[in-house]
Amino acid sequence: MPTTQKKRKKPRKNLVIVESPSKAKTIGKYLGSRYKVMASLGHIRDLPKSKMGVDIENDYEPHYISIRGKGDVIKELRKEAKKAAHVYLASDPDREGEAIAWHLSYLLGLDPNGKNRVVFNEITKDTVKNAFKNPHSIDMNLVDAQQARRVLDRLVGYSISPLLWAKIKKGLSAGRVQSIALNLIIKREREIKDFKPEEYWKIDSEFKKGKTKFAADYHDLDGALKKLHTNEDVQTVLQRIDKQQPFTVATVKRKERKRQAPLPFTTSTMQQAANNILKFRTAKTMMVAQQLYEGINIGSGTVGLITYMRTDSTRIASVAKHEAATYIHENLGAEYAANSPRKGKLPEGAQDAHEAIRPSSVMRTPQELEKYLSKDQMKLYSLIWSRFVASQMTPAVYDTMTVDITQNGVTFRANGSKLKFPGFSKVYTVSKHKDNILPELNEGDEVELIKTSPNQLFTTPPARYTEATLIKTLESNGVGRPSTYAPTLSTIQKRYYVRLVTRKFEPTELGEIVNKMIEDCFPDILNVAFTADLESKLDEIEDGKQEWIKVIDSFYQPFAKEVATAEKKLEKVKIKDEPAHIDCDICGAPMVIKLGRFGKFYACSRFPDCRNTKPIIKKIGITCPKCHKGDVVERKSKKNRTFYGCSRYPDCDFVSWDKPVGRDCPRCQHFLIYKKTKKGMQVKCPNGDYEEALQEN
Repeated sequence: MPTTQKKRKKPRKNLVIVESPSKAKTIGKYLGSRYKVMASLGHIRDLPKSKMGVDIENDYEPHYISIRGKGDVIKELRKEAKKAAHVYLASDPDREGEAIAWHLSYLLGLDPNGKNRVVFNEITKDTVKNAFKNPHSIDMNLVDAQQARRVLDRLVGYSISPLLWAKIKKGLSAGRVQSIALNLIIKREREIKDFKPEEYWKIDSEFKKGKTKFAADYHDLDGALKKLHTNEDVQTVLQRIDKQQPFTVATVKRKERKRQAPLPFTTSTMQQAANNILKFRTAKTMMVAQQLYEGINIGSGTVGLITYMRTDSTRIASVAKHEAATYIHENLGAEYAANSPRKGKLPEGAQDAHEAIRPSSVMRTPQELEKYLSKDQMKLYSLIWSRFVASQMTPAVYDTMTVDITQNGVTFRANGSKLKFPGFSKVYTVSKHKDNILPELNEGDEVELIKTSPNQLFTTPPARYTEATLIKTLESNGVGRPSTYAPTLSTIQKRYYVRLVTRKFEPTELGEIVNKMIEDCFPDILNVAFTADLESKLDEIEDGKQEWIKVIDSFYQPFAKEVATAEKKLEKVKIKDEPAHIDCDICGAPMVIKLGRFGKFYACSRFPDCRNTKPIIKKIGITCPKCHKGDVVERKSKKNRTFYGCSRYPDCDFVSWDKPVGRDCPRCQHFLIYKKTKKGMQVKCPNGDYEEALQEN
């Protein structure tokens, strides 16, 4: 009889779980057919939105629930985990990533002490494969640090927010870091309003030696640094000058000045540079960086182009330093490669758990990747690449010359500089250096004064915060961490506590009211030193030096007393309606201007009997180029971005992100727009290459 052979069972696959589909796709290509890679789509368990979710009486135990809408994802992950040979949790290498892995292990019934955790700082083939050779257990110190932050923020938010709802209006919120960010913006606004300009003067002058002219500024009188506060002070100086007599060169100081290479990017310095140089909003920077980290198809396959983008470290791996040195030697020259690149000092509280943000391979130049990247990806990758290469290069060297020229006790000073060796500035420059070359001058030389120009000036108030300067201030004060800055700035704008006007933060009336209440009732929340100390304790939890429950308790006990006191002493704030000077087009009653969560709007004064509301629109003074009937008005998107539309919407659907000019293109008759370019503001046609310089009016 024929023998029957047993059917061979297919070997079971290993299951790998990451956060995002794009990351899953990249890693799946590296690991091959023995692995199945799935995405959890971020967190799958969290505290409930409908209640506090923290058992204060029971050691602050958090009550986690599965996030609404994640049921199908959890069901599919459980199904695949049951039939997998082994489950690997490969979420991001930080507190949030560790917490995601811990929640996954709970829902999938995995042993948190088992070797299920895999981490990597960059998504490249070798790095990922090596990580899977060395799996480890979940780091509970990291999990506890994340839990502590989550519980702290929940205790603060769900204690103060109900007070805001009861005393001010519904839909408001407060948090530890966002309250400090709002307070900084409001304090700066107070400084600006209280600022009293002070008069001062400068005396610019022009001198000549031979045929060469050069500029110099007034420096001192009779060897004393006499400041020029008034025109009388200026006249005192000018009266001492004999225009018929030459000035004498008193001193000449020649020096060589070095400008050190910048450090590679941390999260906050990347956000600041992207905001200042690329004009990227912080949220956009992090979104594009996430795309570069998780992987881009570059023809030969999908690869992560940068290392992990949430870090406060400036450390660089030895292999990356060696690769950068090779690139610099081969493409720029040995004289540009630093023998020992500059090392940064870690900010207080920085964990140094990751490297700085750098390209996963410096050999992938921006020029080679341009055809594979979107416009925004290309801009940010170029910035990260050039900053990293520059950090491994020699300083820029300048020859400087400082010259003092005197007559009758009056001294003018001229400063000259010339780039001697570009060093790192060959690949990374924030602002271009312009040489200021003085003529050859020596002590005792005589020079001729051509003219003096007194200028009256006034001191200016401190500038309002931009996203970049606010992040820099928060970081320098030890408030928040790399992962918190983008959501913090987003929240205070979504709540309409602040608005961005010409890329600078201005507080709203609602923001002022909320801040005043927190200032009066919760001084510790706004105490920068107190919050920075709390951040340090969270870091100590991560290092295993503090117990998270004790840290929470030491904060909550005094905080709870402040909440109880605030409930008793706070009076309800009445936000007065402003007259709108128009009538309701439904019932004829006067309309008023109300303040809502998303700004001011028109509402009928007979509310709730009449519920008519209208947005407050700003006309820009031109007729709609589509229907030629309505006015073009300025509107706001859900993300608070300005756009332009027709006042007759929805009857007319004209819309434009760029401000229309009010004229048509002479070539194609499309409406012209204002567009900011490298040449400055231009009038352009969106359809072609027609452009014209902006007229002065």
